[in-house]
Amino acid sequence: MGLRKTKEVRSVGIGAIRAIFVILAAVLGYHLGTPWTTGNQLPWPGILLGMLMAGGIIAFEKAARRIPPKVLLGGLLGLIVSLLLGHLLTTSLLVFPVGEGFNSLAVRGLIHAALAYVGAVLGARKGADFDLNEYKKLFRGEVKEENPKLLDTSVIIDGRIADICETGFLEGTLIIPHFVLRELQQIADSSDPIKRNRGRRGLDILQRVQRSVDVKVKILEQDFPKIRDVDTKLVALGKQLGAKILTNDFNLNKVAELQGVPVLNVNQLANAVKPIVLPGEMMSVYILKEGKEYGQGVAYLDDGTMVVVDSARKYVGKNIEVAVTSVLQTTAGRMIFTRLKDDMEREEHLESKVDR
Repeated sequence: MGLRKTKEVRSVGIGAIRAIFVILAAVLGYHLGTPWTTGNQLPWPGILLGMLMAGGIIAFEKAARRIPPKVLLGGLLGLIVSLLLGHLLTTSLLVFPVGEGFNSLAVRGLIHAALAYVGAVLGARKGADFDLNEYKKLFRGEVKEENPKLLDTSVIIDGRIADICETGFLEGTLIIPHFVLRELQQIADSSDPIKRNRGRRGLDILQRVQRSVDVKVKILEQDFPKIRDVDTKLVALGKQLGAKILTNDFNLNKVAELQGVPVLNVNQLANAVKPIVLPGEMMSVYILKEGKEYGQGVAYLDDGTMVVVDSARKYVGKNIEVAVTSVLQTTAGRMIFTRLKDDMEREEHLESKVDR
């Protein structure tokens, strides 16, 4: 109720100011129109012209309220600069002698109008990219961060980011927004023991990253109060800073790419550095469990790659030698399909007999 009343009072106040402005414009129009009247005739043309000008200015003021502040400021600065430039240009050009029929006032007006239009339009367009924070940093002696990267909550909890930092492969500045840190703290304070452990792990990983000598870590206080979702805030901050987002969240990856924000996905990096195996290669694996298909066994490499072994169900809980038959790359990771080494050798022996 208080907010609505405040808006009503503000609206009444603005309406009163506009009414006073129209009356003042009409009075000024009356005095301007007096010299062109005769006898007792009232200077209606002057009054009408003053009211029309007041109406036009009010309409412009209403339209200007919808223009973003940066665009409005840029257009105003462009207009001022262009008018000053026009004044200097016309003053220097009209020093030279001209003919009698030359209308210097018209030329001045044309040059000023052309430069004012160009300056206002260019200023408005460039004003959208104007960032006052960057100029504040220049006056404070702050240097713009080179190659900044934003960390999201999931990649911090994941933990592999600390290992990557210690290897020295990451360059530039790692930026941890305050709203990400706040979300991580809320997870660490959760009543759910699993979430609580994940949050505490994330805080430990952050401390480990900060101790890394090869990486500069910066906590950024900037926030977007009108945006509630943390991922949306990250994308908005990435666009504003021109930074990349470090994540392992598939959905955040897609949303950021759709909005033109570069993404560094730790899962994609992990898949890229996994050792390459070729069909026919031999490896030793530990059969951990049964597979989905009949007779299959499933094993895992040290990096988490799933190995599916045909006819290995009876070897669950044992180490066996297998031969690679094919490799499948999926969005979830890499899968290796294999056969028992003995079955492969038996098949090759039979093929060699057939060839003879």
